[in-house]
Amino acid sequence: MNPEQQHATLAIALHAAFADGVKDDREREQIRQLAESLSSVTGAPDLARLYQDVLLKRVSLAGAAATLTGADERQLAYEMAVCVCEADGRQSETERNFLAGLKKLLQLDAGQVAAFESEAGAIVELVEVAAPAVAVPGPVIASQPNVSEAELDKSILNHALLNGALELLPQSWASLAIIPLQIKMVYGIGKAHGVSLDQGHIKEFIATAGVGLTSQYLEQFGRKLLGGLLGKAAGKTFGKAGSAATGMAFSFATTYALGQLAKRYYAGGRIMNATVLRDTFQNLLGPAKQMQTQYLPQIQQQAQTLDIGRVMSMVRGS
Repeated sequence: MNPEQQHATLAIALHAAFADGVKDDREREQIRQLAESLSSVTGAPDLARLYQDVLLKRVSLAGAAATLTGADERQLAYEMAVCVCEADGRQSETERNFLAGLKKLLQLDAGQVAAFESEAGAIVELVEVAAPAVAVPGPVIASQPNVSEAELDKSILNHALLNGALELLPQSWASLAIIPLQIKMVYGIGKAHGVSLDQGHIKEFIATAGVGLTSQYLEQFGRKLLGGLLGKAAGKTFGKAGSAATGMAFSFATTYALGQLAKRYYAGGRIMNATVLRDTFQNLLGPAKQMQTQYLPQIQQQAQTLDIGRVMSMVRGS
């Protein structure tokens, strides 16, 4: 994919991110920071400027779609847009209308679109499996877990390894599975401390820590796209993805730091304010990034065995 096509694909991603019109200031700021960070990647388009152009409607969705002439490019752009719309939960009516319009602009094969939408929808449903719909907060008191610290740390590491492996896969659905796994991890840590929070509370916890749901997916997608790591079959691009793993520590480190933050949060009675949550998360993120190099062989090994069926089974806990 040449720079012009990358630019158009990322423009469609940003249009999708803002399609619902209700992104809060916190999420918009995270997306802006992401655009700036990706602009520093060698050979990348000026994404900081693209962010402004999309936000101010100087780059149209139709114009971006027209730039993509190949069938695979158009399919990839649509898959990405679906995942961006799904990243923070089920699609709103506005997002469904946006995707319907994009589908027409890209003139996509109906069969391929339906197959991917089914995969993406199945993964989004796993958020409800990861955390039940009803919150049972319990008393706000400091508590000891009903399992050992070693067991909690092992669970956190396993989730981080899996999410790191997902980030190496070329399929568009792979990064979409990372958020349900993070929610499942945080829910499990809370449950170990005698607290069961629903997915809404857990999403807010993750967002307050400074990890946006939409921006997190855009980060993963953007780095894959700019690194040439996206494709239809893992066998075609896995070797290249594996060799680039050192520069793609985002999901491993984020998941590990979130898990350690959740341990402190629940053990302390859930009384951290937003500033303390963000600062603590940032302090945990640095060491977590360093750990990624240590666990790189295990991440790559997991990536070789992952498919959508296995990922869904792991989220369900079966």
